[in-house]
Amino acid sequence: MYAQDQISGTIKDSSLEEVIVTGVPRATEKRKNPAVVSVLSRTELNRNAYSNLIDAISSIPGVSEMTEGPSISKPFVRGLGYNRVVTMNDGVRQEEQQWFDEFGVEVDENTVNEVEVLKGPASLRYGSDALAGVINFLSPPTVANGTVKGKVLTEYQTNNGLLNGFLDLAGNNHGFSWDVAYTHLQAHDYQNKYDGYVWNSGYSEDNVKGIFGINRKWGYSHLILSSFDLKLGVIEGARDSATGIFKKHYLAHDGSDSMGIAPLNQSTDYYNYPIIHQHIRHYKAVLDNSFTLGKGRLNAIVGVQVNHHQEANDITKGDIYNNYFFLRTLNYDLQYLLPQKNKWDISFGVNGMQQSSEDRGIVFVLPEYDLFDIGGYGIAKRSFGKLTLSGGVRADSRTLHGKALYVDSSGNRVAQLGSSSVEKFADYHSDFSGFSGSIGLAYDLTKAFYVKLNLARGFRAPTAAESGQNGIHDGTPFYEIGDHNLKAESSLEVDATLGVTTNDVSVEITPFVNKINNYIFPEKLASVHGGDSIRADIAAGLSGPTFKYVAGDAVLSGGEVSVNWHPGTIQWLKFENSISTVSAIQLNRPDSSKYLPYTPPTKIISKLTFTADKVNAAFQQAHFSIWIEDYFEQDKIFYQFGNETVTPGYTLLNASLGTDVRWKGKTIGTLIIAGNNLTDKGYQSNMSRLKYTDVNNVTGRTGVFNMGRNISFKLIVPFDIKKG
Repeated sequence: MYAQDQISGTIKDSSLEEVIVTGVPRATEKRKNPAVVSVLSRTELNRNAYSNLIDAISSIPGVSEMTEGPSISKPFVRGLGYNRVVTMNDGVRQEEQQWFDEFGVEVDENTVNEVEVLKGPASLRYGSDALAGVINFLSPPTVANGTVKGKVLTEYQTNNGLLNGFLDLAGNNHGFSWDVAYTHLQAHDYQNKYDGYVWNSGYSEDNVKGIFGINRKWGYSHLILSSFDLKLGVIEGARDSATGIFKKHYLAHDGSDSMGIAPLNQSTDYYNYPIIHQHIRHYKAVLDNSFTLGKGRLNAIVGVQVNHHQEANDITKGDIYNNYFFLRTLNYDLQYLLPQKNKWDISFGVNGMQQSSEDRGIVFVLPEYDLFDIGGYGIAKRSFGKLTLSGGVRADSRTLHGKALYVDSSGNRVAQLGSSSVEKFADYHSDFSGFSGSIGLAYDLTKAFYVKLNLARGFRAPTAAESGQNGIHDGTPFYEIGDHNLKAESSLEVDATLGVTTNDVSVEITPFVNKINNYIFPEKLASVHGGDSIRADIAAGLSGPTFKYVAGDAVLSGGEVSVNWHPGTIQWLKFENSISTVSAIQLNRPDSSKYLPYTPPTKIISKLTFTADKVNAAFQQAHFSIWIEDYFEQDKIFYQFGNETVTPGYTLLNASLGTDVRWKGKTIGTLIIAGNNLTDKGYQSNMSRLKYTDVNNVTGRTGVFNMGRNISFKLIVPFDIKKG
């Protein structure tokens, strides 16, 4: 969408404090908000070479990503992910199939103007699932009245031949505003120094988004319509034992599934989606309203989302999708902001969602279900000179109805239970309720020094996968069983902040401790005869060790430290440094299983940036950045079942160079060249699921490695059709 330098609706100015909107009733100075919030601007997004949007925000301290190739990334905040992080987009929580590793976040990266990450429980404002935090993708502001303008973005990345094209056009005619955008993106297989081209890692996207609104003195009403369409290969990592070359599925003469060497000459082909691949479509309509009501303001948002997640993973079935998850979600959010009085900011509201899930495939992993939740809350904030106090309470209720499913001896769906069929999923109802709340303070010790303290309680109801799953998903070798009797998770987190801001230096230290009760995780079952309990999923044609979801208690602790040097007398120089770390422990567990699996390692980022407002008449607003990302060894792992292995540390070198190009006093374009992993380091992230694929017998290395050297060439061309 049309972008300009902006922070949450407020134009960015070096003399102004940074303003945030996530988790607060009104736009609030970041320094005055007790919760820990990080911000990533559109300018910063443009200056990086990333493979997807979650990959881009993983540079934020305390944020990491679970990956399964360049097109699948899931966000983790302070060591927690999946349904413990709420992703907001277009004012509503993004609801897709976030319960599984192979399902990424379905947001068009080009339409995001800014990202705000709230670290810590945010159930007070967002309800169930915001146990670890909130990632809020913000759209650009409405353009000025009387203008019609837009931009074209083109990008090429060298590693996987990524082609990214984006066109946006926006206008405003006396308060009637519109903004229409289209993205086309395609990439072939990526490569690294140990694997060469990684078979079946290509993908393509076609996305459309439109915002149509009325803006008046009484408020505004905006209709947001979007379509996200992604098709991607799924990396299995199977290898030929003699050569180490990746293998692919072939249909044998007798109709069976046969594995043979993948044709290397097809790795640079676009739109090459053999078995296994996914097709994901996400459609959304959001009506975002804000009205003056009395002396206060009423905000009302309603959203409808439809998600199709299809997977073709069995070549013997022909051109059909074995797994087909179909999800419909209705979001609603009603909030009233009382008029400010005696420095009090008070708001209250109700929000939640209604959700229905269908399984339209022929392989059944989790039950079809209906879900409804509702929560009511009140939030208050009061300033007393240098002291700001804020807090609130919330009550939540969620009802989950898992539906029965019967299958015959071949795993096919049948209408009712009979002598030749069995019950795949039982009919069940689960009701959950929880109370959330927070209380915090922010205090300016001096003009430069400030402290913050926040105590928050979070709430998360079990997902349909955790409560009702019964089968094997093709992306994992495990047979997983849910438990209808699981209780809701609850957390209590303490966050503290010590900050210093001067003309030359900014320092912020943000430690935290998060205690989670009834933490839900899968535990392997043992056979009565000894060894693993092995179960077969007839419809999937797979068998594997059995895991069942159970609950315990966990404690996560750690924090982030940022030290940024931006000398007032040398305004063209900036040196930014951050370190983030988290320890994640399950209580009352033996040493082999006391650490939560896939905990992100300690991460250090050091970045040096040089800027020049004017190089000459043709080149202005130039920058050059060079930085390292240093990831420590991760040996605090879940050893018990051999599912996780120690990951060595590694260091990546990145750089970015860019400038605005001007002609006759007008900016005609922005050129950015950015490079990731410039030394072509061969490495595996401990949060990459590809780390656990087959052994390469030729090299002795296990699993698939992350992307090698990647250079991005990006050109952004703004244009004006009508000036105000």
